[in-house]
Amino acid sequence: MAQDETLSYEKARDELAEVVKRLETGGLTLEESLVLWERGEKLASVCEEWLEGARARLAAAMAPQSDEDAPF
Repeated sequence: MAQDETLSYEKARDELAEVVKRLETGGLTLEESLVLWERGEKLASVCEEWLEGARARLAAAMAPQSDEDAPF
């Protein structure tokens, strides 16, 4: 999954949307469907990691600053 970790959120999301579209279209063999499903799971995980990171950054930015953190 090292290559997946370097995917931007947008690229992972777009590829995930393509995977879903191909699965919904049908006409695939069971093996092809399983491979796509597994890829989709990995891409969803990458997206979730990006979103969790963004949530954490927002929470940190919105947290009240204590006097200990003040530069003066």
